[in-house]
Amino acid sequence: MRNEKVYKITLTALMAALSYVVFTFLQFKITLPGGDATSIHLGNAVCVLGALLLGGVYGGIGGAIGMTIGDLLDPIYIVYAPKTFILKFCIGLITGLVAHKLGKISESTDTKHVTKWTIIAAISGLLFNVIFDPLVGYFYKLLILGKPAAELTLAWNITATSINAVSSVIVATIVYLALRPALIKANLFFKVK
Repeated sequence: MRNEKVYKITLTALMAALSYVVFTFLQFKITLPGGDATSIHLGNAVCVLGALLLGGVYGGIGGAIGMTIGDLLDPIYIVYAPKTFILKFCIGLITGLVAHKLGKISESTDTKHVTKWTIIAAISGLLFNVIFDPLVGYFYKLLILGKPAAELTLAWNITATSINAVSSVIVATIVYLALRPALIKANLFFKVK
């Protein structure tokens, strides 16, 4: 590949656009008490996919930018944009670390090895999100926004985040394992070091 930097930046922008579209237009919003909301969406799957394809930093940035823009353009979620950026970036970092530093999936040609580490990496990144999204969200609402309804929305957020995590692991794994051979064949597969 001639210019890897341009390719990585282009794919990062593509992941940002995809995560924005998937998060914004393919979500099921659940209105909560106090004018708050949570949603079921696959935006995290795009963040994980980006980390599997590009590594943790670029994949995390793509997912974080896309879903943060989605928050900024939604009157209910706008106040959560900083939290979204940090948490989605961390999903990408963790997924990329596990996939590429521990599992070395971009260097392996063994399909079973790649499948195993793809699933482990996706679960790792999204398990972080299942734990920290509701927890950070709770303290963010309580301390920064001063919303006394933080306790009321915590259970809903845990449930929605868990559903998002399970569906995102499945979707990101299937898409990555289908996309990988096509990218290799087209000489567009990026080996993360």
